[in-house]
Amino acid sequence: MLSYPATIPLSSRTLHHLADRIRQHRNQHRSRWRRLNPGRQALLALAHLRNGDTYTRLAAGESPARSGASAFEVGVATAWRYVQEAIALLAAAADDLAAAMARIRTPAYAILDGTLIPIDRVADQRPYYSGKHQRHGVNVQIVADAVGRLVWASPALPGAVHDLTAAHTHDIIDALSSAGVMTFADKGHQGPGGTVRTPFKRHRHRPKLSRRQKAVHKTHANIPARGERAIATLKTWKILAKLRCRPRRATTIVQAILALHRVETSRYTR
Repeated sequence: MLSYPATIPLSSRTLHHLADRIRQHRNQHRSRWRRLNPGRQALLALAHLRNGDTYTRLAAGESPARSGASAFEVGVATAWRYVQEAIALLAAAADDLAAAMARIRTPAYAILDGTLIPIDRVADQRPYYSGKHQRHGVNVQIVADAVGRLVWASPALPGAVHDLTAAHTHDIIDALSSAGVMTFADKGHQGPGGTVRTPFKRHRHRPKLSRRQKAVHKTHANIPARGERAIATLKTWKILAKLRCRPRRATTIVQAILALHRVETSRYTR
């Protein structure tokens, strides 16, 4: 566990990875002396992303565990600048969809699901208001493996965008079909085509499901539920509890978290 004075549920491997990236970036740009060394800057960014600590709290070094404790001793503007620099470096290293498809071919099947990440700074509110969730946010599509482990997360779209539209916008369905990966999704992705399968849905031309359709529906319903595990994994990064930034920054934050997730979980995979 890392501490700063509040604990951060991440391994030191993740801290060293980010610190190395920051150090390389400084060396490449021949950066002048900084108030925080690469390790402290990495810890600052991880505290913001994982614990959801605000820039004011980080700058003052305050935490729920030790209110008023001095940790980083930098200004709010400096804390913001250091965190944004770290996020940009991580986002640049995140897997794209093609890399995710190369890894998802191995499991028996994949799971496609969508989630809404709440956001508060919205100038044009209508595109970001989700009628389904009754709140403002951004739509993020996730791809998980057969046991619900997070493999990839898409760029963010306005919350009013339907899950199926978002999946097509990011070419996720075409990519999964081209890779020959059997994929299961929920009713939010109804009628996707390709290798993506969704449960049967009743409508006016089919008010009742047949016995076979009910059996298939019951079996299918248990599979996309595992996608919720991947969404829960993504949202263990408490910064995503409610983004307090412009919507256009949501994608960079999600990509940075995806890169950190890969580092954190790589020690469990071979």
